[in-house]
Amino acid sequence: MKYFSLLALTVAISACAAQPPAGVQQVGTSQKAPKAVAQCISEKWAQKSQQQVISQDTLANDQALDVFVPGQQPPNGAAAVVRPSWSGPGTWVGFRAAGAAGSDATGDIQGCL
Repeated sequence: MKYFSLLALTVAISACAAQPPAGVQQVGTSQKAPKAVAQCISEKWAQKSQQQVISQDTLANDQALDVFVPGQQPPNGAAAVVRPSWSGPGTWVGFRAAGAAGSDATGDIQGCL
């Protein structure tokens, strides 16, 4: 029974990990590594706004990152949500608007995919 409980917990965690984060709209996917996609988004936003862009690791070794829109702050500000692909190799990218204008931001994100 002890092993069954551990197996059930593992399956439940895996199912949650395969879901896009709540409140995040999918922008697209890329064959590039998450770190490369996040760096591209960060550079585009920094050059465009001439402001500092905050990037936050959400998984070790730059496997998942949140890149915050200039002027937004962690943990809940508007951000590009960069994650490993939910199925197979590559990267899944979404956008959490959090009240910020998203059309320009998502266009910049798409340019990095």
